[in-house]
Amino acid sequence: MATHGYEDGRLNLPFVGISTFGKRDYVADWDAIEADVAILGAPYDGGTQWRAGARFGPRAVREASTLFSFGHAGAYDHEDDATYQGSDVRIVDIGDADIIHTKTEESHANIELGVSKILTAGALPVVIGGDHSINIPCVNAFADDCARNGPIHVVQIDAHLDFVDVRHGVTHGHGNPMRRAIEKDYVSGMTQLGIRNVSSTAKEGYEDARARGSDILSVRQVRALGAEAVVNRLPEGARYYVTIDIDAFCPSIASGTGTPSHGGFQYYDVLEILQGLSKRGNVVGIDLVEVAPAYDPTESTQVLAAQVLLNFIGFIFHNRR
Repeated sequence: MATHGYEDGRLNLPFVGISTFGKRDYVADWDAIEADVAILGAPYDGGTQWRAGARFGPRAVREASTLFSFGHAGAYDHEDDATYQGSDVRIVDIGDADIIHTKTEESHANIELGVSKILTAGALPVVIGGDHSINIPCVNAFADDCARNGPIHVVQIDAHLDFVDVRHGVTHGHGNPMRRAIEKDYVSGMTQLGIRNVSSTAKEGYEDARARGSDILSVRQVRALGAEAVVNRLPEGARYYVTIDIDAFCPSIASGTGTPSHGGFQYYDVLEILQGLSKRGNVVGIDLVEVAPAYDPTESTQVLAAQVLLNFIGFIFHNRR
């Protein structure tokens, strides 16, 4: 019987087995992470102001990611004539941070611990939320890393500015993360892309963000400039932390989110920016948030999220090596 190189062992189709991210190995011991990339789920949505459900985001994105898990010889892209995520890129899934219902501080502390363990292991943290408040403990976890390696520049891809300081005593909800980030002395600046329409952040928040050095562009402004020009506005050679809110995309392709906003990015709008910034500097952390699968019966939103993350990881390590 003729063989074609793939007949040894299990075929392991996407719908077979346990849904880790990309069907990569699961590492339960956070002190035994040996990888280039470690995936952490942060299923917390207690910071949500309207439609909850992003607590199910990590599980949905993991399941969707199995679609892209064939991976016999990496992922070949004929446009780039490049193979991404070959066997030299070690990706593991370390499961989820423990979430304690009604307890923001404790839940965020558990997320921060997970990111810290990934950084200690020398791996790239990729965190799947959860609502956007989970970015706060993610950025908090970089304090020691930045003390050793230098500051980070935050690149936010989002419909909303998320720059609220405090509202009715709330300082750690999903409208606060970019304000909490810019307060850190190890965050050197911020680029906020896709911001549009009526926002949860008042005019004063925009003025405050710009005064602190933030570069804010709407979807239309990004398209008018083009991906290359947008990427060239980023500080060259910087260490980038990239936070992606799925509502940055148009709800026509990403309806499964708590705060949809029409007029958003299409897939390649974002992909080309991610590919460009992976060449311009060093991506040291990623989170993708606000996938709320119950609002998208087609499951396209979580497929989009998984595809963006897998491509982005591929770009990063291809350009590093």
